[in-house]
Amino acid sequence: MHRFFVLCCIALAAALSACSTTRQAPDTSIKTASVVAPEGRMPSGKPANDDAPPLFAGPHHLSGRTLEVSSPSDFKLNDKEVILSFDDGPIPGRTDKVLAILDQFGVKGAFMMVGEMAEMHPALARKVAMEGNAVGSHTYDHANLTSLSFDAAMDEVLKGELAVTKATGTDVSFFRFPYLAESQRLRAAIAMRDMVVMDVDIDSKDYFTSTPLSVTQRTINLLHKRGRGIVLMHDIHKRTARMLPTLLSKLEAEGYKVVTLKFKKPQVPNDLVASADMVMTR
Repeated sequence: MHRFFVLCCIALAAALSACSTTRQAPDTSIKTASVVAPEGRMPSGKPANDDAPPLFAGPHHLSGRTLEVSSPSDFKLNDKEVILSFDDGPIPGRTDKVLAILDQFGVKGAFMMVGEMAEMHPALARKVAMEGNAVGSHTYDHANLTSLSFDAAMDEVLKGELAVTKATGTDVSFFRFPYLAESQRLRAAIAMRDMVVMDVDIDSKDYFTSTPLSVTQRTINLLHKRGRGIVLMHDIHKRTARMLPTLLSKLEAEGYKVVTLKFKKPQVPNDLVASADMVMTR
């Protein structure tokens, strides 16, 4: 009996110790492989709440020109021009907050949707498109295409394109490779489908376990070094909606302009466009 009591005490102590050190699990409602770190805690030790982020009163003067693109070579930005792009959504409670913030600042973004997520939340996907944002595909389930055969990779691309098109009710004009893992053959094949591959200049790393302030400062610092560019964010993360008003306010205060994207069908055959893009990206 004494031995049994001792064993029970040891087991209880181990369980309590595990509870005190276990990290918060990732949000399992997010059906994408891009969730590489769980939502973190604020420096105070209090859990980060999911309240709506503070909105900044207008009027705002952040909206810039509309840029029509037919191929990746058309992404030519002037100094202090940015494109705001959001990957991996849509997801209720997060994507809709991002949309509300963009609307208040009078700017548009480019949403690279995972097909599976668009299927799960078609009303929200449609809302993204109806509000004038650029819509793109990010494959069906965020697969690393370079780990697949060419045929399997293209099946993943086509399935994602179809899912996003069906959910949004609009043509899918842009594409981004998950993990930015690509090949020249895949880029050419995607271009032949009248989709423009969108690369990344500024990675906010909002998928790291860090505070919204850290994400904002990292993004601003990178923009200061480069002067312009396509900013990568993710509308599936709570911290992104919390940091976005501050980021946009800083951009506005420093004279940046947010460019609105619009797809323009190429005037030359797609195989020639794809060949030209392959030459420019070598």
